[in-house]
Amino acid sequence: MKARIVGIALGASLFVVPALADDTAKIGYIDPLSGGGASIGEVGLKTFQYLADELNAAGGLNGKKVEIVPLDNKTNPQESLIQAQKAADAGIRIITQGNGSSVAAALTDWVTKYNDRNPGKEIIYLNYAAVDPVLTNDKCSFWHFRWDANSDIKMAALTNFMKDRPNIKKVYLIDQDYSFGQAVRKAARAMLTEKRPDIEIVGDEVHPLLKVTDFSPYIAKIKASGADTVITGNWGQDIALLLKAAADAGLQTDWYTYYAGGAGGPTAIKQTGLSHRVFQINEGVPNSAPESAQKWEADFRAKEGVALFYPRAVNEMRMLAKASALAKSDDPKAIADKLEGMTVTAFDGGDATMRKDDHQFFQDIYISSFGPLDPGAKFDEEGTGWGWKTLGIVKANDTVLPTTCKMERP
Repeated sequence: MKARIVGIALGASLFVVPALADDTAKIGYIDPLSGGGASIGEVGLKTFQYLADELNAAGGLNGKKVEIVPLDNKTNPQESLIQAQKAADAGIRIITQGNGSSVAAALTDWVTKYNDRNPGKEIIYLNYAAVDPVLTNDKCSFWHFRWDANSDIKMAALTNFMKDRPNIKKVYLIDQDYSFGQAVRKAARAMLTEKRPDIEIVGDEVHPLLKVTDFSPYIAKIKASGADTVITGNWGQDIALLLKAAADAGLQTDWYTYYAGGAGGPTAIKQTGLSHRVFQINEGVPNSAPESAQKWEADFRAKEGVALFYPRAVNEMRMLAKASALAKSDDPKAIADKLEGMTVTAFDGGDATMRKDDHQFFQDIYISSFGPLDPGAKFDEEGTGWGWKTLGIVKANDTVLPTTCKMERP
């Protein structure tokens, strides 16, 4: 059986997950492969397939060949549950997902209930990018593990950076209208009020998730507000098209973002001409990464033709392999027990830990800006000749926030 499944069905009803072979460990990849989120879903799929190849070259998962099974959820919670059930029916006991906290919430509930009803057939859910804080607070689950910093952690880091920039006087908030976007705007308002009460919030707007094709009306509102700064948690086409509209309108503001580096974002930033005025908070900056990470990324880009948007996926898969080896098993319960409290060196350097209390991963996170490459920098983005430059590092211990999780363990 091949190490990869590369065929993606056009419709959920036409796609039949192959039966599970005893010599393979299949991971169900439940993310958008069609619709507005397809561009990032496809990059994620390439990333996990590449990582599966890496694990297989090192002996697989507890001696089994790792296989990634793509399951298109169209960024829809209900469709995600259909795909999760399809994976369960095929005997798949590890699933991963990242795009859309509404999806993540639905999957967390489903997996927890499914496992209660099916002892001995439990499924573990590995979350690489859905960052609504509720997932590791009130909705925490023993069967859910998250490798990305939650949106409150990211906003705390961003606003700590922003509070020392006196040029920020008027801020406009624009976010996607679902749980994650609402969490971003809530945290931004609270943290700016605490740290820089002199800043005026001149706009606070939400828009439909992955449905807007022309952001020019939103950009017109931002221009009219007199904002000098925009804060947004937008991802996927919603950040790329937002920045494109800003470029078309000649909007001259600073941007503080979570995901401007996603597919299409760098090209749009270059079009704005805003050299080092678009900032991003994430878990790695390729041009300042450790030598081993730079070599890995160079090989990945050469083979897959895309940048590594998800260093956290590397951490996820490597820790999955380590947990399986320590447990001498690919059983989800055994893996979960080993993941709890696990400490590793993160892909982009520094000590990192999966907190046992709520299954939130903590690692160093970085603030960077996008502009012309410095001499000696290795990676430009999307052929723009521009790249990300590190401006600040928040050490893992300084990202830790308390949790309200009251986890029920099996």
